[in-house]
Amino acid sequence: MPAMDERRDERGNPPLLVIVGPTAVGKTDLAVEVARRLDAEIISADAMQVYRGLDIGTDKPGPERQRGVPHHLIDVADPAEDFSASRYRELAREALAAIRARGRLAIVCGGTGLYIRAFVDDLLPRPGGCDPAVRRRLEAEASSRGPLALHDRLACVDPVAASRIHPHNVRRVIRALEVYEATGRPMSELQAEARRAARPLPAVWVGLERPRDQLYRRIDARVDDQVSRGLVEETRRLLARSPAPGRTAMQALGYKEMRAYLAGELSFARAVDTLKRATRHYARRQLIWFRPDRRIWWLDLSTCDGLAEAARRVADHYRSRV
Repeated sequence: MPAMDERRDERGNPPLLVIVGPTAVGKTDLAVEVARRLDAEIISADAMQVYRGLDIGTDKPGPERQRGVPHHLIDVADPAEDFSASRYRELAREALAAIRARGRLAIVCGGTGLYIRAFVDDLLPRPGGCDPAVRRRLEAEASSRGPLALHDRLACVDPVAASRIHPHNVRRVIRALEVYEATGRPMSELQAEARRAARPLPAVWVGLERPRDQLYRRIDARVDDQVSRGLVEETRRLLARSPAPGRTAMQALGYKEMRAYLAGELSFARAVDTLKRATRHYARRQLIWFRPDRRIWWLDLSTCDGLAEAARRVADHYRSRV
């Protein structure tokens, strides 16, 4: 992206500060420290922290961790809802307008690339309506024939989308096929048109990283902490409120593993180990998503002498760009 993305917009508003990176790298605590330095408020970009009641499993920051910094887009949906990127963009833009009206800077912080792209880059998975009958048929086919059969079909009608979507990401494969059946055109083609029409918000992008072995140790430690703080009990409460919560909410890491444990499908030890491995895989996918974006200035947190130095370096980087 060109450097002009970092300039003020036509109304003179300063650019957003966008902080991204893999899960457990330390985005939340750093964003709070940076916000205190820049007189900013935080717009969360976490697809699961939008849900009320999903607290421990999403590592949702409570009042102590927020340290008086206003957070937005947390606890805005019920777990029974299937929250979407378009709904996120709508609420995030409302939050941004309110933040700017108070004369403050907005920091977008999170690891859900799709939500950040929808909000900051004005890129939504717009094409094609949702046909429940088509979706049920494709879901049934995925169950009976396996995900590879669906992915092979996608490769025939939209090879570009198929190259970007993992064969086992059944939800995204089905979505791409839905779009093709609804419009008669490949989803990748429609998305390219949307990119050409998009009006991204000016932003300064910062990516946080750590050496892989350090990141994986942090992931394992966080899972252990979540379990000790009551992840199993939180999952049980969610299931008691609604035996079949929204599909999106129960895809959250931690809940599907603990749900399998509570259903007797996994031992406790196996559920915890599965969660750790799944979280490491998720961190890798996040990095694959963000790495190609040349706008991102990467900071290795292992090179910083604590949180204060890391926050200072991020704040200084932002000031140097505006």
